[in-house]
Amino acid sequence: MNRLVWIAMVVLTTLSGSRALFAQNGVVNAGDVKQVRIGKGQVNLTTTHAYVQISVYNDSVIRVRMDRQPLGDDFSYAVMAHPSPGSATIKEANDQINITTTLIQARVSKRPFSISFYTPDGQPINEEESGLTTSWVDNTVTAYRKMQPEERFIGLGEKNGPLDRAGTAYTNWNSDVFGYRTDQDPLYSTIPFYIGIHHGLDYGIFLDNMYQSDFNFGASNNRFSSFAARGGEMNYYFIHAPSVAGIIQAYTGLTGRIHMPPLWSLGYQQNRYSYYPDQEVLRIAQTLREKKIPADGITLDIHYMDAYKLFTWDKNRFPDPAGLISKLKQQGFQLTVINDPGIKVEKGYAAYESGVQENVFIKYVDGQLYTGQVWPGWCHFSDFTSEKGRNWWKQQLKSYVDVGVAGFWNDMNEIATWGQKMPDNVLFDFDGHGTTHRQAHNVYGLEMVRASYEGARGAMNKRPFILTRAGYAGLQRYSAIWTGDNRAEDDHMLAGVRIMNSLGISGVPFTGMDIGGFTGNAGVGLYTRWMQLGAFLPYFRNHTAVNTKSAEPWAFGEEALEVSRNYINLRYRLLPYIYSVFYEAMETGMPVMRSLAINYTQDARVYDSRFQQQFQLGNAFMIAPFESTQQYGEIYFPQGGWYDLYTDEQIAGGQIKINTLGMHELPVYVKAGSIVPMQSLVQTTAERPNDTLYLHVYKGDTANAIVYYEDDGQTYDYEKGGYYKRTIRYDHQLILDEATGSYTSKFSNISLILHGFGPLQQVKVNGGVQPILSSGISFLSPISRFDPQGGYATTAVCQVQALSIKNSADRIVVEF
Repeated sequence: MNRLVWIAMVVLTTLSGSRALFAQNGVVNAGDVKQVRIGKGQVNLTTTHAYVQISVYNDSVIRVRMDRQPLGDDFSYAVMAHPSPGSATIKEANDQINITTTLIQARVSKRPFSISFYTPDGQPINEEESGLTTSWVDNTVTAYRKMQPEERFIGLGEKNGPLDRAGTAYTNWNSDVFGYRTDQDPLYSTIPFYIGIHHGLDYGIFLDNMYQSDFNFGASNNRFSSFAARGGEMNYYFIHAPSVAGIIQAYTGLTGRIHMPPLWSLGYQQNRYSYYPDQEVLRIAQTLREKKIPADGITLDIHYMDAYKLFTWDKNRFPDPAGLISKLKQQGFQLTVINDPGIKVEKGYAAYESGVQENVFIKYVDGQLYTGQVWPGWCHFSDFTSEKGRNWWKQQLKSYVDVGVAGFWNDMNEIATWGQKMPDNVLFDFDGHGTTHRQAHNVYGLEMVRASYEGARGAMNKRPFILTRAGYAGLQRYSAIWTGDNRAEDDHMLAGVRIMNSLGISGVPFTGMDIGGFTGNAGVGLYTRWMQLGAFLPYFRNHTAVNTKSAEPWAFGEEALEVSRNYINLRYRLLPYIYSVFYEAMETGMPVMRSLAINYTQDARVYDSRFQQQFQLGNAFMIAPFESTQQYGEIYFPQGGWYDLYTDEQIAGGQIKINTLGMHELPVYVKAGSIVPMQSLVQTTAERPNDTLYLHVYKGDTANAIVYYEDDGQTYDYEKGGYYKRTIRYDHQLILDEATGSYTSKFSNISLILHGFGPLQQVKVNGGVQPILSSGISFLSPISRFDPQGGYATTAVCQVQALSIKNSADRIVVEF
């Protein structure tokens, strides 16, 4: 008998028996503790109705596993870390067991079993709701947690809704939701991790269960929050740290962090569903260059394929893919192609024949291959939860790498099929743990991008760009993600900001959305505002659907073109800063795009519906997006000092200001004390900037630092020390620590540009006096005077002071 068929029969028999047993008893909790076994950093318990294991992972993380049957193999697609309990202590006394680390005290009650978490000095962080605790209804297991007064909840990955999720509920089931509403749930990906906030304390909970899961933050009740899974174990990680940033760092310590992306993927990307034939692709590339719109990428959607069959090219539309890609690279463009998981059932089609021969497709319980309809027609689907299926996919990707493709866009991987109802009785290998579609569904996209990343990296021997629509916790190890098929509407633009902020809180730093909206047609005002906003997003992708109006920057008139070009130019000048923030994401898990709730967690105003869309790019910039129709907007300035990016006007924190909103400028502010490295304008990252690094320093009253980072932007040499890195600190003087790494900086000079310092005649550099010059700088170019009868458009100017120094790798001290 086929092994997967046998496993399925056992699973179905077991589940049917479980249903019969628990239907008689209704709601069943764990009951009383009957047996306790204490080991190093771990407690194993047997209760009336359950088996429990509590493990200390580190000082910030305690894991809880529960099931009604003895715990099975410890298997996860998300968690990469291993327990390191350190000096944790476990003490048993009467009806309680205490597990204590330097940051957490877990109290386990025996009658009945429950577990709650406190600070070491006894403040409640997160408690089980007395009388409810953790229980089962049929096969659904739910943990009920006491809601603290005015508790806030943030995160949970790709979710619509407000920043503060109190009073709402969500379901995790990866779904193909074309043109989704801004209140729709679920969306495309699953990250069952959230952060709770109350009384100056923060905690995180990661439910590592791949079945459909449900999170309730006080919806339809005033008693509890809860998290539940519709099968499998109750398996969660409780995280506590002194700050939200610390919780994100601990969570990504469990689930992994990004690799440095290829530098070109941080440039502007021009996409459409679809650009074809090849001459149209070249026309788009040439127009971008002619109009001096910096850009690095062009993407091909499904129309590049022969009848939408994966790993093929339409010979009429793209007769010479290698030749096309070569011409694009000569102009500084990299090509990304879309990949869907469906392989058309067609005799003679190489991928189909190969997949059948190598037995890599998912099957029904009776051994017949599962078939579902997608773009090419009836398709089979590779089992990415098997090593054999992933290896087959890696081999197929080589055909793209061989012609020069640099980016791989993984789409339709929820799995999406027409009808959106893949049967439950489809089997997956699950890396030797055989299971059904119910458990494998939410991780299918994660394992597809794993195969794509590993395959492309191996074949290219340099960094690929991987993009996905679906995924599970840990997707950040392999891929960027975008927010799917949004609409060309103002509320979708702002909803996209909130979704991306939530993804950042949930460990995913490389995120984007379809600039201008995928479905429908944006007006000039909306398109222009969205392009401005895109310059400050991690992934800057312009994309629109078939049968919509063209959405290239020149398609909305001359004024929109000039405004869009201004912000794309600014994006390219900011690349040294943005690249350094991506390095921080790789090192610490901190997102590139940051909800104000990360740095200003206890400030109630950042959760206000008026201000919840405001976000930071790294720690230096704060962006305040608004609907394109608004003429005035309220902006909240959190604690600290702020500078208007365009004028250097200084604004004290802790206040709300009303701003006039215009088409030419997006409200952007710089935090006092910030250090912002910039470069000269280039048209593509393949072009080398001039040899001067422009280091903008904004005077402030609090100390600040940035880790400035460079590498070759293409290879993995940085993993072997091939980088240039130095910490730059500001605290009433500027200190550039000694540079480390074997890579030589592309900048031989540094231009220090000082904002807000007042009149200075001279400064000291390593003890030597050096003159300083005053000048005016603009971050934007003036917009042309299109209407001869109208007024002249003027550009804001910052009055700054500047000096130039050699970029020595040695320590540099600048005294003001």
